[in-house]
Amino acid sequence: MSYTNGLDKPSDYFNTVLYTGNGTARTISGVGFQPDWVWIKDRDNAFNHQAFDVVRGADQALLPNTTSAETDFNSFVSFDSDGFSVTGANGTNTNSAGLVAWNWLAGGTASSNTDGSITSSVSANTTSGFSIVSYTGTGANATVGHGLTGMTPKMVIVKGRDTAVNWYVYHYSTGNQTYLNLNGTGATGTPNSAYWNSTSPTSSVFSLGTGGDVNGSGQSKIAYCFADVKGYSKFGKYTGNGSADGTFVYTGFKPAFVLIKRTSSAGNNWQLYDNKRNAFNVINNVLFPNLSDAEATQSTTNIDMLSQGFKLRGNSATVNGSGDSYIYMAFAENPLVTSGGTPTTAR
Repeated sequence: MSYTNGLDKPSDYFNTVLYTGNGTARTISGVGFQPDWVWIKDRDNAFNHQAFDVVRGADQALLPNTTSAETDFNSFVSFDSDGFSVTGANGTNTNSAGLVAWNWLAGGTASSNTDGSITSSVSANTTSGFSIVSYTGTGANATVGHGLTGMTPKMVIVKGRDTAVNWYVYHYSTGNQTYLNLNGTGATGTPNSAYWNSTSPTSSVFSLGTGGDVNGSGQSKIAYCFADVKGYSKFGKYTGNGSADGTFVYTGFKPAFVLIKRTSSAGNNWQLYDNKRNAFNVINNVLFPNLSDAEATQSTTNIDMLSQGFKLRGNSATVNGSGDSYIYMAFAENPLVTSGGTPTTAR
């Protein structure tokens, strides 16, 4: 395993908040820190996911389940000291609807990074292994500084801001030139150097090919970069066994958030679980990053969140097909073993 030093209080860096919409401008509190990336979904209605970050600006939404360019929906107002403020808009504050917001801490206001051949604007947190990176494509093979000095990203998500393109996901476990689309149901894409070229991410940069979706000349892009951090985050793969007594996936912590995607076959949605929509096992309330659908309860995709990882409790091929391959992204509720130190926030 390649971890950075551990941290003891994961909720200082990632937290999920539930709230009931009221259709009126308001502040949502209880996050525990000032978030830099907020991803919101209406649980009760088929409204798009909406994602906001401090680098692009609070009023600029991206929609994880669509190819849409960045848009001001007048739905999100600000990142606040203990949460965020929204308007009365549907999708972020739908009247009488249940909503969920996933919140990450990066590094606050972005700064210039010249580590790559493309100069980037980066908000990075080297304690939690998360950075938000804005850059302008060149159309030529390039590198982009991610700001996680000394840490190598295991997962990178890129979206075009000013053009309608797919969300491209790099996950180290599927190989340098392969990709997944966060807004789609496809399997791991055929290796293609147009997206991620043959060079793996390093402790200072990630590498791009010539493809317009991730590196179009003159086009604005945003990237979310994640590294493994002991006791806080894990990015890995597993093989399903097709049984309700399913595969156990070791993370080294009790998860607070798990995102799963089948990579060996197409036609399966991304599956997103957290410890707030289900406070106890089994975890069966699922949202789908690639769909606008309301939250579903699906017994065949159940998981348990355990002290050392998560266990599949359903036999659906979406999460646990016999011999099928899957990737995952997980953040912690509690670490299995603490570092003995005291975590510090980025600001």
